[in-house]
Amino acid sequence: MIIAGFGFREEATVASLMDAYIRLGGDADAIAVLDDKAGALCFKQLAGKLGLPVHVVSLEDMQAVETATQSEKVQEKRGTGSVAEACALAAAGASGRLMAKRHISEDRMATCALARNDG
Repeated sequence: MIIAGFGFREEATVASLMDAYIRLGGDADAIAVLDDKAGALCFKQLAGKLGLPVHVVSLEDMQAVETATQSEKVQEKRGTGSVAEACALAAAGASGRLMAKRHISEDRMATCALARNDG
């Protein structure tokens, strides 16, 4: 199973999220997001467009995952190096592995990363 994890700013649109997703190839079996962003209109619109299962990741689960990208700014705000990578990995579970580091949307409002769980 391939999971696309998302991180995004409050100002992000569904186009922002879709752009970041497409930059990674747009091929996932599920999408993942941090629990405090699951209700955001842009994410709900994305989930509706893609028609994929949604994994909601808790802050604690996200912070327990080691990410390849280490953004100091994100580390300060969220306690992880990359929200997108951490959400994808946390949703993939203990046997998950990062397939693609975070990609940033053209408008720089959203990021997306892919993780795989073969278990």
